[in-house]
Amino acid sequence: MPSRVLDEVMDVAAGGVALFLGTVRDHGEAGKVVELDYQSYVGLAERNLREIEKEVLRKWPVKKIRIVHRIGRLKLGEVSVAVALSTPHRAEAFEACRYAIDRIKRDVPIWKRETLIGGKRLWVAGQTMGG
Repeated sequence: MPSRVLDEVMDVAAGGVALFLGTVRDHGEAGKVVELDYQSYVGLAERNLREIEKEVLRKWPVKKIRIVHRIGRLKLGEVSVAVALSTPHRAEAFEACRYAIDRIKRDVPIWKRETLIGGKRLWVAGQTMGG
């Protein structure tokens, strides 16, 4: 996924390209994690992701942007979310990328369930997406 989203945002007019990858880590607040399961209202989540892309395009001089979030069961180390974008300068790229991932975490209806060592499964509370 990372190389695909990078390819989609490359632009010869851009001097900065930012890529954020959210990955499945081996721990959470409740303990050691063995896998994650992301669930969502897919249609609504996709619309929200496209709206965030449009908002970022309006706020910064972004040449191209692509946001992808995976749904379903993911193993440790796998990429769950990718935000890639290109801008004329690096500072804008960093700022716009940070804004996009923060908006995803806050507003996109994607929920995360952790499976802990021993098989206990817990929904991560207090976050729309988590990461």
